[in-house]
Amino acid sequence: MSRAGELFDGVSATGSDLAPRVHSEMLKNTVEVVTGVCNDTAEAMADLASTLQVVRGVADGMGVDLFGAGTHPFAQWNAQQLTDNPRYDELIARTQWWGRQMLIWGVHVHVGVNHRDKVLPIISALLNQYPHLLALSASSPMWGGHDTGYASTRAMMFQQLPTAGLPFQFERWSEFERFVHDQKTTGIIDHLNEIRWDIRPACHLGTIEVRICDGVSTFAELESIVALIHSLVVWLDGRLDAGETLPTLPPWHVQENKWRAARYGLDAIIIQDADNNERLVTDDLDELLERLAPVARRLGCERELSAVQDIPRRGASYQRQRAVADGACNLDTYRDVVRSVTGDLVLP
Repeated sequence: MSRAGELFDGVSATGSDLAPRVHSEMLKNTVEVVTGVCNDTAEAMADLASTLQVVRGVADGMGVDLFGAGTHPFAQWNAQQLTDNPRYDELIARTQWWGRQMLIWGVHVHVGVNHRDKVLPIISALLNQYPHLLALSASSPMWGGHDTGYASTRAMMFQQLPTAGLPFQFERWSEFERFVHDQKTTGIIDHLNEIRWDIRPACHLGTIEVRICDGVSTFAELESIVALIHSLVVWLDGRLDAGETLPTLPPWHVQENKWRAARYGLDAIIIQDADNNERLVTDDLDELLERLAPVARRLGCERELSAVQDIPRRGASYQRQRAVADGACNLDTYRDVVRSVTGDLVLP
């Protein structure tokens, strides 16, 4: 339903100072909730929870449920209304059918980095953990009334935009600057934020923006994934400070790992290194969490990081949605899936 505008008005009418935390997006059915600058996972999640409480209260008064996932099981892309914004008008004018297809939602996590020369090595190294983050958050198995067979349909859809998808693995900041110059000179982008990579530098904020994840269906899962991303970036940053060269994968392995995680989710067999060693993503995740535990302890998010393991135990959102559908592909069953997802959003 295209009622985001009413919700924005309702949040403003509450008299709270949270209106800057609630943004419009390309589609009028979408509400983006953001946090301020936070020191740790706990502060970020408390900030988010306070805004969501207000948003939920307004939505309840409107008789509207909040749905958080990578795709909606049966909504039709051609029935959605676009937000009035020259930026979105230009995107649709250029990308046409693919741009209009973007009935998808994701989570963006920013982590500050203290020097620009660290940004690109960290981004390239984070690509090694791309399949872990996508498999954990995958929540878009259905699209347009069909089960796609993928855990994350969103990841495959979004990369169809011309400046979206996997980042290039630049070694030096000057290479990135040259890339941006070429993109602007040839009219591919007008603004830096039109580079829509799955992981990108957010230069105006001094952060690395991790955009891998599908929309996350539960607050607890989001909390654990935020802790994982924060710990990963700080861990890699510390290794750079210690004089290490961060490990990277060949781009063709990174691309394959993305596809495998999107297709198979937590059952993906991922490529670990340039020697073509492979491993089940959840087995690799267990070791990764052990390596990150000391970092999470220093960051005060050890509990949240350990809860990452609850996702495979409980089943990721794409698995839970399929369990509700139980193989049926009809509107009544998919409505049950929607109810299960909206019921997942339990705030602390």
